[in-house]
Amino acid sequence: MSIRENLQKVRERIETAAARAGRAPGAVRLVAVSKTQPAEAVREAYEAGQRLFGENYAQELRDKANLLADLPDLQLHFIGRLQRNKAKYVAPLASMMESLDDLGLARELDKRAAAVGRLLPVLVEVNLGEEQKGGVPEGEVESFVGQVRAMGGLRLDGLMCIPPFSDDPEHSRPYFVRLRELAEKLGLTVLSMGMSTDYEVAIEEGATLVRVGTAIFGPRSHRVGGPGRSLGG
Repeated sequence: MSIRENLQKVRERIETAAARAGRAPGAVRLVAVSKTQPAEAVREAYEAGQRLFGENYAQELRDKANLLADLPDLQLHFIGRLQRNKAKYVAPLASMMESLDDLGLARELDKRAAAVGRLLPVLVEVNLGEEQKGGVPEGEVESFVGQVRAMGGLRLDGLMCIPPFSDDPEHSRPYFVRLRELAEKLGLTVLSMGMSTDYEVAIEEGATLVRVGTAIFGPRSHRVGGPGRSLGG
């Protein structure tokens, strides 16, 4: 199937899940995870009406931003692990940084964004006990959020999480519930949660952003750029 057809199928599933939960379809935005896909694939998705894409590698985000600079309203979210020395690529170009989990990185992004007169939207990645290294431990999130909120170059919009991988989408539900409850406690409204295997459950539990890649673009190309990890499925 074409990227256009795949996008339509994913959008229909998002609408169905939103309706099942009593939510408006517009309450959930699709992040088409285009990491390692060629710029031409992003253009094809753009022509099918998609505007928001997720990139996992800083230099690839920089390169695609340049190659696709002619596309109005294109949004590139950074969704991977970011080294501090790569903040110079992300701060001036990303529409949002979804995977913030380190104060040193936050300070570097803050400095870089302020230097170019930007207010960079960010999400804090929360580790809810997942078997992965990234994310701020749940018990430290409130303090971390307070420090990020004090930074003049960053705008804290919400939280993100990655549940442990499972073939059963229901396995992710308790993690999504916990993230939603934590966001409510902190007065945050944006929730990036749910990937190809579990995004419908995430929508039922309040996701406002879902990250879907392979179901749209098919198998990934070879990785471009530095080290990273998968935050989109």
